[in-house]
Amino acid sequence: MNIVIVGVGSMGICIAQVAATFGHDVFLFDPYSEQLDKSKKNLTSILNRQVEKARMTQAEVDKILSKVHYVDHINDFSSCGLVLEAVIEDLRVKKDQIARIEAMVPKNTIIATNTSSLSIASISSALKKPDRFLGVHFFNPAPLMKLVELVPGISTTPKTVEVTGELIRSWNKITVTAKDTPGFIVNRVARPFYGEALRIHDEGVADPATIDWAMKEIGGFRMGPFELMDLIGHDVNFAVTETVFKEFFYDPRFKPSFTQKRLVEAGRLGKKSGIGFYDYREGANNPAPDRDQQKGEMIFNRILVMLINEAADALFMNIATAEDIDLAMTNGVNYPKGLLQWGDEIGAENVLKQLQELYETYYEDRYRPNPYIKKIVSEGKTFRN
Repeated sequence: MNIVIVGVGSMGICIAQVAATFGHDVFLFDPYSEQLDKSKKNLTSILNRQVEKARMTQAEVDKILSKVHYVDHINDFSSCGLVLEAVIEDLRVKKDQIARIEAMVPKNTIIATNTSSLSIASISSALKKPDRFLGVHFFNPAPLMKLVELVPGISTTPKTVEVTGELIRSWNKITVTAKDTPGFIVNRVARPFYGEALRIHDEGVADPATIDWAMKEIGGFRMGPFELMDLIGHDVNFAVTETVFKEFFYDPRFKPSFTQKRLVEAGRLGKKSGIGFYDYREGANNPAPDRDQQKGEMIFNRILVMLINEAADALFMNIATAEDIDLAMTNGVNYPKGLLQWGDEIGAENVLKQLQELYETYYEDRYRPNPYIKKIVSEGKTFRN
């Protein structure tokens, strides 16, 4: 199958690398030749670094590069089996692109969008034949991250999901299927990892270094929430939180933090700007964490039960299966365990007790225990049954 990727930014070229690695002829499309030249240089540079680090041979790199074609004409779409749109996260731009794509491709070509948070139904409204359209959300960096979220729209046929899933799994990826709701699985369920950490910080309970220490050393996470927000970029992370908050009709569970908003406004975006919660500039001296075990366990447990509560809500609202929710969190954001598995290890009764204590302390809806947890506790069941 020939693959077309519309959008030659970092995600587009990384997906092209993945598809070309598995033998597909990939056509990277952009109407501007200077953007195509830039993407060609970027992909070549990325692959050459793999040779320098002895992760790939020059022969492997040459084979991948020979499979990637750079095109600026619409007639190059005529023989493709899948067109994947990977332009900026702007609804108007994406709708315009897929409407143009539909006019170019054969009737049986699958059309997909690589979006992390936009409504698949809304994007699909630009199509005359939306039954062959779905969301295909790769995680960055696409060559390394195993997870891909498949998100059918209202009109997407099961066959479209099946064929797309088989294709992407042939690229050695793990696919999960999510309902078309804000944030899908990962960006929805992961919000408390950032949001509750920010809330703990805003309350003055602990500083970023201490919260990060607790989540890594006690919780086993690869990165703490503040390190991760600095790495992602506060402009990006805050925008996703703001979008999910708005799209969930301003549900308090997803309320953004003023602290992070002020960082964005001040241009303190994290690593890419040299300073965020931590200072990455030369000679900077960042504070050491307070390694108080009792405080650390309190921080870890508070964030963890909020994450489990959100995973339970995704299950309760049929966003995805329990298996797919746990697969998404372990493979999409590298959590040490699936959250529903973690909930079973802790015990639903203990999760419910901690959530009720938080709710009774604050009387805020963000801490309300999910009905699913109450249900399984009353019936003596587990999160994963």
